[in-house]
Amino acid sequence: EVSDPWGGGHDVWKVGGKSYAIMGTQNEGVTLKCADSGTAQMLIEVGRAEKAPYLPRGGWVFIRFGAMESPELAERLRSSYLTVHRSLTKKLQATLDPFDCPLPKR
Repeated sequence: EVSDPWGGGHDVWKVGGKSYAIMGTQNEGVTLKCADSGTAQMLIEVGRAEKAPYLPRGGWVFIRFGAMESPELAERLRSSYLTVHRSLTKKLQATLDPFDCPLPKR
């Protein structure tokens, strides 16, 4: 599902009611959930991502469009979706297709 919970064009993609991708009004990139904080830190250290603004630690990163090739960004989106999907209850997971990951568009 896609929503604009804060108004003003902030798009939030969710699975099972939990966010996995966020794009702000400037549309300069996308904020994603990494599988773990180590992966997030590695992406930040190698310059592929930045610390996600306004979000607590816990594996969230901001990836500017152009910071990585499209296939890698698509894989990061899928990974974010699957990371959040796995955090849902087993009952809720069973009602959702784990590979039905709508990709945010620029």
